[in-house]
Amino acid sequence: MQALTIISEEHRNLWRIVVTLDAVAADIDEGAGVDRPFFGAVFDYIEQFMDGCHHAKEDEYLFPALRRRSPEAEAVIARLQAEHRNGPEVLASLRDQLAASARGELPNAQFTAALRTYTAALKSHIRTEEKDALPLARQVLTAEDWAGIDAAFLDNTDPLFGAEARAEFRELFHRVASLAPDSVGLGGDVVGHLQEPGVAARKGEVMLAVIGLESCYGRIKALKGIDLEVRQGELVALVGANGAGKTTFLRTLSGVQPMSAGRIVFGGEDIGGMRADVRVRRGICQSPEGRQVFGPLAIEDNLRLGAYTQPKGQVDGDLEKIYAMFPILKEKRALPAGTLSGGQQQMLAIGRALMGRPKLLLLDEPSMGLAPLLVEEVFNVIKSLKGEGMTILLVEQNAFSALAIADRGYVLETGTVTISGTGQDLIHNEEVRAAYLGM
Repeated sequence: MQALTIISEEHRNLWRIVVTLDAVAADIDEGAGVDRPFFGAVFDYIEQFMDGCHHAKEDEYLFPALRRRSPEAEAVIARLQAEHRNGPEVLASLRDQLAASARGELPNAQFTAALRTYTAALKSHIRTEEKDALPLARQVLTAEDWAGIDAAFLDNTDPLFGAEARAEFRELFHRVASLAPDSVGLGGDVVGHLQEPGVAARKGEVMLAVIGLESCYGRIKALKGIDLEVRQGELVALVGANGAGKTTFLRTLSGVQPMSAGRIVFGGEDIGGMRADVRVRRGICQSPEGRQVFGPLAIEDNLRLGAYTQPKGQVDGDLEKIYAMFPILKEKRALPAGTLSGGQQQMLAIGRALMGRPKLLLLDEPSMGLAPLLVEEVFNVIKSLKGEGMTILLVEQNAFSALAIADRGYVLETGTVTISGTGQDLIHNEEVRAAYLGM
């Protein structure tokens, strides 16, 4: 049933877009202008991804199987497919109204009213699929049905939704997030590009091995004998509730928090006794919880500090790579980092860590406190870095999104690893679904 995981993840992405459109419509009603490049980017994403890919997958593979297995599905599927067919026409009408509004031929209030009607319809469509169609599919489709559906959804060579297509859709979403007003997005005037996928590192070689790790705050033992490993080129997710010890674990890996027992082996070397700055030189770089940028310093100075341990000759080139991903940072590079929005600061924190050219990138709650659109943008950036072959250890309360992109995952409860497995195994684990995924 991996296809259902993919569909639900895509629904979450679309829901974030819809919520963002509602927020921007409210701003327009209060006097803000109509940002034509932003709306154009949103409509392009919906047209190419949702109407052109997401709906096509459902219509071609999922819905026919549902019709064969359940007569009662007909009414729901007929309605959903009618909405799929009408989607491009409705979107074209919205584009026309956007152009008329930009020319001053249509009052902004009329455009936002049409926009709200559209977003309400999208929300209703998603709810119907999630509450009616997908639960029914879980009940009535056979293992043979799922084998065929999953094979189609996971086909990396498929021109509609293979690896190349997914990279294009990430770029489309990156464009939306970059142009969205800074109250809900990155607030840029220029669109950057996520880094191109490179040759993925060969998985299997253990880069980080943690054995029996313990750490204490006074008499309180925060970590209680953790065993964990990260292989080269992997993205490993560590999920758990507040207070489980996730941030303490990353701080202990970085050398900021003392360890009281156990071993940390990185690149075949025991680094448990090394200072934090030496670990950075070895290639462990962290984007900390809460961003923790240096507020009074200029944005560019924050980025250059991330490259403090690197040869000076490569810093300017690395800066341009970060600016290519996040043009808003280049636009504002001379301003104090404290003037940035929360989403912009998160991109700065990730960029600062990347300036250290990490062998192992530690990301601590990168989506925390962000607007819905930027939550997905953060995960798009992480997917892009993973596609380059970067080794990543991700700590994240947004368990579903983290596990959906992870090669493997660990569940941490009160300082102890309780469950581990592949990302997909954990998503479908009933204990994990009940405790962390709200399912």
